Amino acid sequence: MNAFYLLLGSEGALADRALAKLQAEFKEESAEITTIDASDALVGDIADALAPSLFSERRGLIIKDLQDLPEDSKAEVTRYLEQPDPTMTVVFVHKGGVKGKALLDAIKKVKPEIVPCDAIKKESEKEDFVKGLFQDAGRKATPGAIKAMVGALGNDLRELQSAVSQIALDAPAGAIDEAMVDKFHQGRIETTGFDVADATIDGNLPVALITLRSALETGTDPVMVTSAIASSLRSLAKVSGTNRGTKSFELAGQLGMAPWQIDKARRQLQSWTPRGIASAVEAIAKADADVKGASSDPIFALEKALQTIAAARAQR
Repeated sequence: MNAFYLLLGSEGALADRALAKLQAEFKEESAEITTIDASDALVGDIADALAPSLFSERRGLIIKDLQDLPEDSKAEVTRYLEQPDPTMTVVFVHKGGVKGKALLDAIKKVKPEIVPCDAIKKESEKEDFVKGLFQDAGRKATPGAIKAMVGALGNDLRELQSAVSQIALDAPAGAIDEAMVDKFHQGRIETTGFDVADATIDGNLPVALITLRSALETGTDPVMVTSAIASSLRSLAKVSGTNRGTKSFELAGQLGMAPWQIDKARRQLQSWTPRGIASAVEAIAKADADVKGASSDPIFALEKALQTIAAARAQR
């Protein structure tokens, strides 16, 4: 392993994946690993972790959120950069930006192996990410399965990581295809979240509220519910501008969606107008902020959002 690695960028899921690979390498070398969260570092913590081993043991130090390292501890890093220990590998994790830039520039001068972890937004990049996750798990997935995963959960790469890990473990041997992903969503991944979304999009408020309560009681995070509804609304918005005479498989590549998702959105769109979709998107965006801390009662805020979205379906 190299003496220094720099995981640089704001996308935590990419940093997590890169870090997992490095930790696996540490394990192969039987290295002792120390992890320090920079914001919690006290003076001397990093210097102690970097101190030479009496037994010349292979060691690794991971410093997370380097941009938050207190000023008093930065000298401990810069001093070490000048005379690194040959038995030590240091992994710096930095979210990018101007915070902590001086220390970041000093680290770059020693030519670490830089792993870019910039946020990805293009559908094609997300599909490459999911393909890589399946490869990491030792599984093959068809292009349709990869598109289906991105279409359902592509707004949050951490959710994609979790979903790929789960389906890779549970799916039968062989290539994972689109049908497996569809079945998996119905039976496992955010099941109740997507059930809530389907009932809400269909305008069935009583069922949506009952399903929501059931989901919450069985441990579903409210954020997963807002994510599922937002995903369904994104599908409606994408499909709403297409020609209904065009086959779903012909639109799949253009929209970054699986054919089954397009067919489902088309069925749901029969009762929606552009105005209604816009109102629903606004409501779920507010609900998402509420369940992430903006509201003192996130469950009430979520129930209110379901009411608003179900009512928006009737807007003309």
